[in-house]
Amino acid sequence: MGRNHARVYGLLEEAELTAVYDADQERARAVAEEFGGQAVASLEEMAELADAVSVAVPTEAHLEIGSGLLERGVDVLMEKPIAPSAEAARQLVDCARTNGRVLQVGHIERFNPVLRELESKLTRPRFIEAHRLSPFPNRSMDIGVVLDLMIHDLEVILHLVREPIASIDAVGVPVLTAREDIANARIRFEGGCVANVTASRISPDRLRKIRVFQEDCYLSLDYQEQAGQMHWREGMGIQRADVPVEKEEPLKLELAAFVGSVKRGTDPEVSGQQGAAALELALEITRLIWDEDKGSGG
Repeated sequence: MGRNHARVYGLLEEAELTAVYDADQERARAVAEEFGGQAVASLEEMAELADAVSVAVPTEAHLEIGSGLLERGVDVLMEKPIAPSAEAARQLVDCARTNGRVLQVGHIERFNPVLRELESKLTRPRFIEAHRLSPFPNRSMDIGVVLDLMIHDLEVILHLVREPIASIDAVGVPVLTAREDIANARIRFEGGCVANVTASRISPDRLRKIRVFQEDCYLSLDYQEQAGQMHWREGMGIQRADVPVEKEEPLKLELAAFVGSVKRGTDPEVSGQQGAAALELALEITRLIWDEDKGSGG
């Protein structure tokens, strides 16, 4: 993911890629040679050369590296999840606030053009259904599919509904790892909206879809294809139309938004607080899955 960030920064007119840091120095040099900037040997050197930094490292290192950069006056885009624990997430948010720095979290679906179209047509969602399926990634084996994949949809749902959660039901099954590889969560909000979220990392196919039902219409959107349809009642029939989507790479839109926030000194579109809220929900779903598993004797 870090290589992708470097590639996109090299494409942005409002940013200059100045430095690349990696624990594997050969890797850092290779990325710098391919996309620009120079390979550096430490975070201190990185902070001297850069105004803003993307952090794409194992989650366990997010607090140490993120706080180290924020305290040195650098704005940070932290890949999701924001931190390994709710406490670490709060520490990062507090560190950014104390040092007056931008802290954006890399929930990339918020920048997918299909979501922008959804938001423009959204009034009051009553039921949301999200599916995120992928083949086994051979990475992130230290976390389950909720923190690996489902968290994307959880953050989007929290953003769309913006109401307190009333209850959560969750189930998950380990298949290829010791953590859950398939999971489903049903989230009921105090205003009555219900979200049904499914994630799997052992599917033969890739699927990233969200469907939103509200009183006046039903929206079906495909993140992967950046396409969608809207259905609505007209008289005694149901009408259907394609949702117009101007296709663009979500990562490019995400990093451009981050650069814009840094230059203007404005709040990012996906703040540290929002990233922390998505993490807390994902952790609670994970806890419910494993509490249920223990209760059933698994």
